[in-house]
Amino acid sequence: MGDHKDLTNEFAVDKIKDLAENIKTCMFCTYNEYRLQSRPMSVQKIDDLGQLWFLSDRNSSQNAEISLNPQVELFFSEPHDKFLTLHGTASISYDREKIKELWDPIVKIWMPEGEDDPNLSVIKVVPEDGYYWNNKNGKMVAIAKMATAFVTGKTMDDGIEGNLKL
Repeated sequence: MGDHKDLTNEFAVDKIKDLAENIKTCMFCTYNEYRLQSRPMSVQKIDDLGQLWFLSDRNSSQNAEISLNPQVELFFSEPHDKFLTLHGTASISYDREKIKELWDPIVKIWMPEGEDDPNLSVIKVVPEDGYYWNNKNGKMVAIAKMATAFVTGKTMDDGIEGNLKL
């Protein structure tokens, strides 16, 4: 089996930055009154406290659901290589300076009026805890080890995993 290493405080923040900044897009999950709702969203920034920042439409389902229940789940995945789950609390703001700081021209696909779009909002997620798994030697080595394990019938787990607590 792989190694287990729980991380706290700045070590947890470093792991979040390492995984989430490389994967970039997550399944951003909110709760409506009946169930978990998921949609892909890209992280615009991860700050030094491990807080994740997203741009969103004021009229979106995620904004409406965060307004009712700020608890969110974020699921990042890069198959065979990197996985990260975060549980946290989200808040919404309409701070124009923060929007300008986070703006990326690709967002114009969803917000055609650009960074001055009056419906543009910022979602900040403050993670409380999470779980990570990644391999020690990169994707190609992981795939090779999985193939070897399949052929030989031996477990060759090259992973490192653990809980995150902020």
